Formats: sequence, C-alpha cells, structure tokens
Amino acid sequence: MTVAIDRATGKRRGDRAPRPGRTQRLKHSYQKYWYAYAMIAPVVVVLGGLVLYPLVRGLYLTLTDANSLNSARTIGVNHIDATYKFIGLDNYKDILWGPTSYDRFWSHFIWTIAWTVLCVALHYCIGLSLALLLNQKLRGRTVYRLILVLPWAVPTFVTVFGWRFMLADGGIINAMLDAVHLPSPAWLEDTFWQRFAAIMVNTWCGVPFMMVSLLGGLQSIDTTLYEAAKMDGANSWQRFRHVTLPGLSSVSSTVVLLGVIWTFNQFAVIFLLFGSTAPDAQILVTWAYYLGFGQQPRDFAQSAAYGVLLLSIVTVFTSFYFRWLKRNDQLAV
Repeated sequence: MTVAIDRATGKRRGDRAPRPGRTQRLKHSYQKYWYAYAMIAPVVVVLGGLVLYPLVRGLYLTLTDANSLNSARTIGVNHIDATYKFIGLDNYKDILWGPTSYDRFWSHFIWTIAWTVLCVALHYCIGLSLALLLNQKLRGRTVYRLILVLPWAVPTFVTVFGWRFMLADGGIINAMLDAVHLPSPAWLEDTFWQRFAAIMVNTWCGVPFMMVSLLGGLQSIDTTLYEAAKMDGANSWQRFRHVTLPGLSSVSSTVVLLGVIWTFNQFAVIFLLFGSTAPDAQILVTWAYYLGFGQQPRDFAQSAAYGVLLLSIVTVFTSFYFRWLKRNDQLAV
C-alpha cells in the first residue's frame, strides 16, 4: 500500500494535526468570542457579588458559632473584632439531632412539607379548572381573564396586607360570618386557623400563574385530537384523561416544579401575614429569618445552616423529580 507524503513537511497526507494546548485553545476562544465575553462579564460580576459570595460566606458561617454578640461590629467610633470560633458541623448536629431539634427544625419541616403539598395541589387543581373554563367559547372571556389575573398582577405585600385586614377580629370576613350566625375563627391567633389562613392567602396569590400557564398549554393541544376522540365515542372524562392531561404533561411538570420551589421558599406570605407572632405557623425559611434577625442574640450561624439545609432539600427534590420525569418519559416511549 502506497502512502502519500508531503515533500515540504515530511508529513503523511491525512494525518491529523496535533491538538493545541489548553492555553492556546483559551486564547483562540477569547480572540473569536471576545465580544460575547464582554457582554456577559457584567452579569457574571453581579451574580458573583449577589449569589456566589453570600453563598460561600453563608457556608463558612455554618461552621462557626457566629452570633450578634461575637461578630465584628462598630459602636460609635469603636470597632470590635469578631471573636466567634470554628466549630465544624456542630450547628447541623444541633439542628437535626439536638435536644430541641423537633421544636426548632422537624416540626417546622413537617409543616413546610404539608404547606408546600397543599398549596401546590390547590394551585394546580384550581388553576387547571379555571384554565379549562376560560378555554371554552364564553361571552366576556377576555374580561374574565383580566379579573382572574389581577391577584397575580397586584404586588404580594399589598395582597397580603389586604387579607390581613380582612382576617382581623373586626375584619369583613368575621363580620360576614357573624351576620349569618357562624363562629368567627381567630384567624391570626389560633395555630390551626393561622395555617389555614396562610394556605388560603397563598392559594389566592398563586392560582393565576398556574391558570395562565395551563391555559397556554391547553391552547397548544391540537383540536383534531379531540375530534378524533369524539368520533371514537370518548366521553368528556375520557377526552380529559387521554387527551388533555397527556397534552399538558410538559407544561404541568414545569409549573409544578416551579410551584414547589417557590412555595417551599415562600417568605412574603407568612412573614407579612403573621410577622414573628405565630411561631407554629412559621415555615423553614421564615424560621431561619427569625433566628438570624428576629431574636436576641441573633444566631447568624444557625440561620445560615438553615439556609444551607433549605438549599440541599430543594436540590435533592429537583434531582429526584427530574429523574422521575425522565423515567416516565422512557416508559411512555
């Protein structure tokens, strides 16, 4: 077999050129894409300052006994240096297995899971029902859509404060219950009714997002599928089960995941509705805030440890959720 050789270089034709080193590849990439790097540099700097640095700083604080008494601070013209010490994983041990772990973590964890499941289930079911209704040919459908989107358009703090006034002892809700001779719950004082009120307010705030997202998914389903199902004799429930739900699978998986993450970390509703006056109605994120800023001395290390645990829980859930979706997709194929 004859091999052609380049007389100038002495190399055989067809030989691959040696791969350039990492430095050369980086240099070539910079020369080719320098404009793109220049455009994303401000975003990287901002994200580094607002996300990466606080995360790294928080991780470090979880390994110390930092609080408001031993942290660096300035009083007048006097600067007091930090005196907190490195204690390793003791904060996590105390939170998860300490003598007060149930009252300080597990009770709030159980309530947070229940809060998330109930809220997301209500968001999805009510949102899907309204989306199915608005997907029909109704007179004034545009007006109905605008009205139903209003709770989402109004800022959360305005909505929650409005509900707080209505749920007060002399508020309009108890006044209406008194008018029909029904008992008036202590919405903002009793633990059960505090939790009920929190779920109710969060459902009011979260349903419009689900409704709009699912309505978009419904409008993307090919109408010929419904016509074919009707010709095959499928009733309304069968068309919903075998056409609508499979057609919404991709949208549903996305909005449910977003709903779980947002609801699990929903700070505004609980904090604005109760402040620090309802310890048994606090979810993990508001309890972490209370430890770090709502008590004296403020426990920065424990509060940061709660934040890391929250991040870990959401990360683990998201990982398993994606695996579950991928497995279901493979089984469907």
